[in-house]
Amino acid sequence: MSRTDAYAMVQREKRDLAALLRTLTPQDWDAPSLCAGWRVRDVVAHVLYDGTSLPKYLYEVVRVGGSADKLNQLYIDRARGWSTDTLLAAFESTIERSYSAKIQPKLVLADLLIHQQDIRRPLDRPRKVPDGTLRTVLDNPDPFIHSKRRLVGLRWTATDMDWTYGDGPEIEGPGEAIVMAVGGRPSALAELSGSGVDVLRSRLVNS
Repeated sequence: MSRTDAYAMVQREKRDLAALLRTLTPQDWDAPSLCAGWRVRDVVAHVLYDGTSLPKYLYEVVRVGGSADKLNQLYIDRARGWSTDTLLAAFESTIERSYSAKIQPKLVLADLLIHQQDIRRPLDRPRKVPDGTLRTVLDNPDPFIHSKRRLVGLRWTATDMDWTYGDGPEIEGPGEAIVMAVGGRPSALAELSGSGVDVLRSRLVNS
C-alpha cells in the first residue's frame, strides 16, 4: 500500500470520528473511555497531536524529556478548559492539516482506529470499520503500545475477513476485536476464542 493510500485512510478515519463527535451529548464527552483515566474528551485532546507542526511537536517532545506519558498529559491539560465545541473544531482542523500522518500514515492510522474504538465501545456506538483500514492496521500494528509482544508466538485468525498471522496457540475473532486486544484493551478478550486467549490475557495483565 502506498503512503498516499494510507494517508487517505487517515483522513477518512478522522472524518468518521468527527461525525461521531458531533452527535455526542455533554455527558458522553465526560464519559470514561477505554484508556485508563481518560475521558472521551481526553482521547480527543490526545489525537490533536497530528495537527501540530513537526518543529512544534519536536519542541514539545524535548520539553517533556521525551516522555510519551508526559506528552499525552500536555495535550490533555492544554485542552482541559476548552468547550466541547472548541475541542471538536480543533480536531476537525486536523483533517486537512495533518503533519505526523504525512510522515507515518500507517502508524497514525493505527492510533486513530484504536482511539476511535476507545470512544465508541464504552458509549455503545458500534460501527463497521472499513475493511481496507482494518487490514492495514492488522498488518501494521502500533509499535509504541507494545503490540508485537502480544502478537508473537500465537496464531491469529480474523473470522470476518481473510487475515491470519503467526504460529502457535490459536486466537480467533473479529478483526476489530483483534486490533483492540493487540492494542492492550482487555475488554476485547470476550470476543475472542481459542487456546491462545489465556496466553494473551496474561500478556495484557503484565503489559
